[in-house]
Amino acid sequence: MRFRLVTALAVTAALLAAGCGGDRSAANGGTGGGTRLSIATGNTTGVYYVLGGGLAELIDKHLPGHRATAEATGASVENIQRVVRGQSDVAFTLADTAADAVEGTGAFSAPQPIRALARLYANYTHVIARADAGITSVAGLRGKRVSTGSPNSGTEVIAQRLLAAAGLDPDKDVRRQALSLPETVQGLKDGTLDALVWSGGLPTSGITDLMTSMGDEVTFVPLDDVLPAMRAAHGPVYAEGVIPKAAYGTPSDVPVIVVPNLLVVNTAMDAKLAEDLTRLIFDHKADLEKVHVSARDITLADAPKTDPVPLHEGARRFYG
Repeated sequence: MRFRLVTALAVTAALLAAGCGGDRSAANGGTGGGTRLSIATGNTTGVYYVLGGGLAELIDKHLPGHRATAEATGASVENIQRVVRGQSDVAFTLADTAADAVEGTGAFSAPQPIRALARLYANYTHVIARADAGITSVAGLRGKRVSTGSPNSGTEVIAQRLLAAAGLDPDKDVRRQALSLPETVQGLKDGTLDALVWSGGLPTSGITDLMTSMGDEVTFVPLDDVLPAMRAAHGPVYAEGVIPKAAYGTPSDVPVIVVPNLLVVNTAMDAKLAEDLTRLIFDHKADLEKVHVSARDITLADAPKTDPVPLHEGARRFYG
């Protein structure tokens, strides 16, 4: 009886493990008949998470033999690390972080085996401060309590570069806190933070919540003065942009810095799967647009422009 019980428990555990983990062999270059795909996204109130959920739904509906889950993460740097380790199959990332990854610079000590499926929409760099903190420029963050985003996020990379471009030492000249967007928004509301840096699509729901709740108690900080130093140090991946006043109901448009987003996978991903995933985005783009308006900015003309991150072989097949 005891032997039968142990055996039954072992079989049950094996079945449960199979049901939870799925067969990921096709994603990693094999020929498995079914695959459970993990999509690394970002904070739960950010655009990555929303669009990742929409992409997972498209995979479930239109990619036979595959199921997908959108995973909340710290975003860009962590997402690339997850793809390289095989913990995630597909990842959203900022293009500057992805460039660091393929070049083995910044947060990466060696070139990483990633490839791009597509260039997506642009992320807008938000710097928002409490009005009572008297901050009108990035240089004005000196000595202030600033959230620079989740650890290992693209926001954190940009925040540190922004501060350096303004002549500040990120580790000495500001009271830096590495917080997720939900924690950051709460910190601004509670008065435990003076300002935040956030890189995200328009509109980001967490920022909408902040602006709706606090109104004129918070203000956007313009970034046009630090853009030349950012480009001089890190190249044209950083471009001039504007957050229109309609995005969050601000009194006027805000000059900011924009960075493209990429969808990336491991170099070892099966070429047919990579091609199918890329095609899925464009065959059902209208569905992604219903999930979040930023998907409108995903275009077939710009999608292959992922340099210096090479396109995956399967994506190249799709673009022809």
